[in-house]
Amino acid sequence: MQKPTEITISIDTECSIAGAFAHPGVREPVAEKAILCEVDGKEHGVGFMLDVFKRYGIKASFFIECAHYYYFGDNPMRGVVDRIAEAGQDLQLHVHPCWMSYIKDSAIGEFPQSDICKDRPYDELRKIFELSTDIFKSWVGKKPVALRTGSLYADLNIYRVMRDLNFPLASNVAIGGNVPDEEELYLHSGRHLIDGVLEMPVFSYVDMNIAGQKHVKSLQITSCSWPEMKYLLKKARASGVENIIILTHPFEFIKKSDTYFTEITRNRVNQGRLEKLCKFIAENNQEFVAADFGSYANNWLERGERTEPMIEIPTYYSIGRRLHNKISDKVWAY
Repeated sequence: MQKPTEITISIDTECSIAGAFAHPGVREPVAEKAILCEVDGKEHGVGFMLDVFKRYGIKASFFIECAHYYYFGDNPMRGVVDRIAEAGQDLQLHVHPCWMSYIKDSAIGEFPQSDICKDRPYDELRKIFELSTDIFKSWVGKKPVALRTGSLYADLNIYRVMRDLNFPLASNVAIGGNVPDEEELYLHSGRHLIDGVLEMPVFSYVDMNIAGQKHVKSLQITSCSWPEMKYLLKKARASGVENIIILTHPFEFIKKSDTYFTEITRNRVNQGRLEKLCKFIAENNQEFVAADFGSYANNWLERGERTEPMIEIPTYYSIGRRLHNKISDKVWAY
């Protein structure tokens, strides 16, 4: 009998530079609006997600960005981490290295504003990961078992550093967004050992437009319609796929007037997608199960590598998704 297909809802939980590098002295980084996403006294970011997960009994993995400590200090993220932990959700490490440029102590190091972990010298990247891990441990009370690089940029050097720092799991690849230069990292799903680190890529699939052109997309709440997502989950299970990693962010559940979060409002479309996904997992628990990185780490490591088939979807799902997303993007109150 086929075991339940494991669905991991992964949430990159992070502050936003919000134009501070491009407009120094004019713009400032954003914290609460990008994490809590409060509108009229109600949270539509982390708070909304925790409520949905509780309602449907879903355990997800929140990848916490820690380097912004060097700009904001402990708060607000430490309080958010406490709430996530109290809700019984999983916490892992997310690294956006651009925040390291705010370090004022030359004894710690000097870092460029680049937000990309790939193509960095080994020693510099190791220092970035070590500093981020130390902050994570001070907030969570333990070391993470998994790490995800900012914006899912990956190269082989990242795995060498992770190996030497004893990180067993990674989720650094989403080929529908950023295609790695190395062929070894062109991974659309499954479990893959890279330098002793088990990479669990964001699930990617193939769709086709009306002109018959195929392209690869990664499975994200903000870019995939619910009918498309439901089709993918069912087809993946029918194809024997064991792991499906889904990507989202707290700020995907609001709409913002600009990159500075000047005005925000609830994103009803994306909120509906998350609720339908969680309800689907809960109602089909013989076929699907929510699998977070912390709880499943040893299980995945014991099972080891697995290559999955590439899933394709019919063109009409692509057309429907594009129309739905376009309406949502254009109509503020939709």
